[in-house]
Amino acid sequence: MDGMMMHHHQSPTELPPRGTPLIEINDVRKEFGHVIALAGVSLTLNAGEVLCLLGDNGAGKSTLIKTLSGVHRPTSGRFLVEGRPAQFSGPRDALEAGIATVFQDLAMIPLMSVTRNFFMGREPVRGVFPFRRVDFAHCRDVTHAEMRKIGIDVRDPDQAVGTLSGGERQCVAIARAVYFGAKVLILDEPTSALGVAQTSMVLKYIDHVRAAGLGVIFITHNVRHAFAVGDAFTVLNRGRTLGAWRKHETSMDELQTLMAGGKELQSLSAELGGTV
Repeated sequence: MDGMMMHHHQSPTELPPRGTPLIEINDVRKEFGHVIALAGVSLTLNAGEVLCLLGDNGAGKSTLIKTLSGVHRPTSGRFLVEGRPAQFSGPRDALEAGIATVFQDLAMIPLMSVTRNFFMGREPVRGVFPFRRVDFAHCRDVTHAEMRKIGIDVRDPDQAVGTLSGGERQCVAIARAVYFGAKVLILDEPTSALGVAQTSMVLKYIDHVRAAGLGVIFITHNVRHAFAVGDAFTVLNRGRTLGAWRKHETSMDELQTLMAGGKELQSLSAELGGTV
């Protein structure tokens, strides 16, 4: 297992050429027996960019997320990370390569403190065996400082994470990934269950992460949220990507139509002799 991980670390002497995409996938297919979950997906993510991946339920979003995050291996197609073939044998390999996924359920334990959720098994220890202990004071300070950076004043880092709002929890999960060295953040519907103020908090934080030079794949079915923060847009429909557009090349209406399977709507409207 550890041997596998060596593929992903580029030694300082062999950094990828400037401008190499963080992630590039070409015509990726994923089949489970006779079921084709991904039928040809392509996308490119650059550093300092938010790529919005738009698609309704059943478009193949969850299979794609699991492929990018090392849970599934593609059946065919190319998957490059910083110009090198990705050979992930599990999620830990993806993390080693700097790809962190923030799933919709956030994997947080509501009764545990914000600090414990922030470190989640990666607490630094002090002292020598057998007197090793977790350096909780350091953990609290880090959590408090990282939260302050994004404008969330955690009054007490020992408070239960369940007392935070949905938007704050999303931000904690994103901050945690950034702090532990992610280069690529895959965000699974981070705003879908949030109200306006909470959504705006999360979108502002995504913008802050992009400005720090990370690449973000923002997966959503909400075109308005995507358009507020996206640099590039890829539409996923029935396991295929329909195309890729920069912000100036498209509009919210166009993306919405594509997502709904525009061609089907147009042919139906022609059949009915009117507009749908």
